Amino acid sequence: MTVFVINPNSTKAMTQSALAAARKAAPEIEFEGWTSDYGPAAIEGAEDGALAVPPLLDLVRQASDGGASAIILACFDDTGLEQAQKIAECPVIGIGQASYILASLLSGPTAVVTTVKAAVPVIKANIRAQGQTATVRQVLAADVPVLMLDHDPHQAAQAFEAAARTLPEGIENIILGCSGAVTIVEEMRRKLSVNVIDGVTAAARLCRAFID
Repeated sequence: MTVFVINPNSTKAMTQSALAAARKAAPEIEFEGWTSDYGPAAIEGAEDGALAVPPLLDLVRQASDGGASAIILACFDDTGLEQAQKIAECPVIGIGQASYILASLLSGPTAVVTTVKAAVPVIKANIRAQGQTATVRQVLAADVPVLMLDHDPHQAAQAFEAAARTLPEGIENIILGCSGAVTIVEEMRRKLSVNVIDGVTAAARLCRAFID
């Protein structure tokens, strides 16, 4: 039984980081990582997401036809999630979706800290569509290019931390709103006194519900 971690962007290093995080989170599951070679290098808002969907769906079909037990879409914007769920013969989980589900099981309000401002309206729309507005109270950007999480994770972590510290008192859970944030999650947990959630880990653990 194999869970496919599909990265809708074309940056292979991000696929490998997500794959490593999934394997660490659920070592009893066999994970395989695929990269969308025809997607944009990074998904930073609705326009990039729209470009990423057609090649992503081709990979979803291939994984489903190949006998995938489940598919994780490794983009926090849940790019193409609804379409992928319609065409796949197995469960398809978005890492944004998985983060909200996990946060809804924890006490206290939640906020998302994402990369760029262009991602904020996409994430807010997903939160509304998935019925998670009572759980996720705020979404803000750290003004960090997605690829910085791969090229300079320490600097990216500093920006994420600075953004997180502007959140109002009472936020008890912070979701890191990018698949590439697996490179900074441990540093963020050391620096912040709240629960820190990364979507890849959340999705990998959620896959346990589908694996015999």
